[in-house]
Amino acid sequence: MIEIRNLTKLYGPVIGVNDVTVDLGAGAHGLLGPNGAGKTTFLGLVTGQLRPTMGSVLVFGERPFGNARVLRRIGYCPAADLGERTCTPWEWVTYLVRLSGFTGPAAKARANAALEHVGLDEAARRPLVTLSKGMRQRAKLAGAIAHDPDLLVLDEPFVGLDPVARHELVELVRGWAKTRSLIVASHLLHEVESLDASLAVILGGRLVASGTAAEIRGLVDALPAELRVRCAAPRRFAEIACGIEGVEGVRIEDGLVVVATRRPAAVLEEAVPRAVDEGLGVSEVVPADRSLEGIFGRLVRLHRGVKA
Repeated sequence: MIEIRNLTKLYGPVIGVNDVTVDLGAGAHGLLGPNGAGKTTFLGLVTGQLRPTMGSVLVFGERPFGNARVLRRIGYCPAADLGERTCTPWEWVTYLVRLSGFTGPAAKARANAALEHVGLDEAARRPLVTLSKGMRQRAKLAGAIAHDPDLLVLDEPFVGLDPVARHELVELVRGWAKTRSLIVASHLLHEVESLDASLAVILGGRLVASGTAAEIRGLVDALPAELRVRCAAPRRFAEIACGIEGVEGVRIEDGLVVVATRRPAAVLEEAVPRAVDEGLGVSEVVPADRSLEGIFGRLVRLHRGVKA
């Protein structure tokens, strides 16, 4: 469905996407990364909104930039909130359907069907300014699917939603992914996982990992766990830690001793008590960061061949 080769996008001296090569077949895909990772730029290139600086991107076998044949087959839901607040969801979606080439009764029928599909039929005639964030997200989704695209692209669709609205939107997107292709960009790992999508992890504009959720977690689990220790004498604690069996690396970052080990319990049971006995002033021991950004950081080190 999508073939990308050595894709790079520069904004002057700033790198938006950096030398990405990846193939995405039909089905559901999650694009993961913290804010500023390059996700929106990547989607802009895939949806033909941006022209590559270097490399190539093909969607359905063609370059998407300025290509009406490709763009008609893509439904796009941007991360930004709807700027036009005075119109109603029905007016907004009908307008988008007309832009896709439908006119008259056909455009109105498609708008009605899409709004009903996302559960906005009762609120479809109310001004957007009176709707909640969740309802406006539904309106954006209706606008993206009303022309019946082959590929649906969603940029951070779950941001700002309460738990109930988030769950309902996830269920809507899951239903779409059963029959059509989908790309969802998000920094919320568990919500992308719930879509049963393959995953691509992007950091600093670079693709650092791709595969199923289990494969990516396997990459992370293959790395040693990290313990961060704060004490008054970090160099001495590093020396003690290096003598503990199972420690695979030690480094000092901003006054913290970072210990990479497959036996974290040994560090806690042996190195920390010894450091306390020597009066090194151990004040804090923090286990590995298992948040999404923590996983990304470890993936970056794995990508660079650094184990510790």
